[in-house]
Amino acid sequence: MNASRTRVQRRPVHGVFLLDKPIGLSSNDALQKVKWLLRAEKAGHTGTLDPLATGVLPLCFGAATKFSQLQLDAPKTYEALVHLGATTTTGDAEGEVLQTWEVDASALTDEKLAAVAAQFTGPISQVPPMYSALKRDGKALYEYARAGITLEREPRAVTILHLSLSRVDEEQDFVALKMTVRCSKGTYVRTLAEDIGQALGYGAHLRSLRRIETGGIDLSRCISLQTLEATPDAERLQTVLPVDTLLAAHTRVTLDGDNAGRFLSGLRRRGEWADADAVAVYGEEPPALLGVAHIRARELIPDRLLSPVEIQQILEGTPRPQASGILETS
Repeated sequence: MNASRTRVQRRPVHGVFLLDKPIGLSSNDALQKVKWLLRAEKAGHTGTLDPLATGVLPLCFGAATKFSQLQLDAPKTYEALVHLGATTTTGDAEGEVLQTWEVDASALTDEKLAAVAAQFTGPISQVPPMYSALKRDGKALYEYARAGITLEREPRAVTILHLSLSRVDEEQDFVALKMTVRCSKGTYVRTLAEDIGQALGYGAHLRSLRRIETGGIDLSRCISLQTLEATPDAERLQTVLPVDTLLAAHTRVTLDGDNAGRFLSGLRRRGEWADADAVAVYGEEPPALLGVAHIRARELIPDRLLSPVEIQQILEGTPRPQASGILETS
């Protein structure tokens, strides 16, 4: 006789959950766990974090998935522990050691580390690692790597906005560097650690990696998976932030009823607005996010719109304050 299975009653959830991703889970595994705990219908994440990595992972639900690209494109900040004097097959602590070096720790002066950091600050070129999710002929590169196949990879341009290196002096069986890096999308921090090791005259790999900020969202706002699991089901939706949490850097425009309806139909609106690339558009009555747009020559031009159903579901949900940081314009 088949054991009975509890069916989860899904519900429309619209907003953003800021997860402090634990080590050992892929981004998709973490997303599915939070989606199940919230009993949400539709969800997506905003860029992957390796299973070895922890930290800030915004998860989008319902209407918020329409704006997830903003976080995908945003600069990100990481703290990493770099193991100096050893390379691995994967570029991190999960791989097998390939080669080791004796490291002269006394040579790692503040001046030398600062000079190497400056060398890798600004626009740089990286060769994507074989152990990555980049696709070649429909297969991820890591699938080839696990089969012992190495493929040629084209270098890619990324930008390191800030980079600092410092010695870690705690007792341990290897020489370690603390690396703090703020970088553009598409940056492989593992590859950066390896290249820094080479520049210092030794091999290196990542020992640990933690994302501490992405697109203006930092760890102080994030919730752990354990905390969400311990939250009673009836209170879990209160951990979901409004959709416009992702739009904190957008200029805000509010439209009256007639113009709001026309805008939602995809029509441009005219007004006394200055040009702007990123605009969050709201209805006046009822107050609700309608979508995002840009302004050119006093025309408000729709980019991504919420559907009337999504707006209604958000309005019928538990009232929550709007995200802070949105600039009001008349």
